[in-house]
Amino acid sequence: MASSWRRTVGNVRSFVSNATGGLRGGANLASWVVAGTLAYFLWVKPSRDLKREQEERAAIAASDPYKFVERTRPIGDPQQNGLIYGNKNRTEKPKE
Repeated sequence: MASSWRRTVGNVRSFVSNATGGLRGGANLASWVVAGTLAYFLWVKPSRDLKREQEERAAIAASDPYKFVERTRPIGDPQQNGLIYGNKNRTEKPKE
């Protein structure tokens, strides 16, 4: 009877050890801490911040539609900026 739970605990430890790539001790713990920290700052935190920001914008827009103004940069005319081929942003000289 006592050996069955010991075998179960040993099997669980073996499974966890194999699932973590076979690393043992401090190296295993340190690698998981680094991986978890990177995952948090690269995926979890940005998505939470974006969601929170969207909720704040929605709350402001719902409370007073004239108070919230979405700020965007104006898009310039490509012909005036010389982005269309052949127009080198020349200014027309008045004919005399």
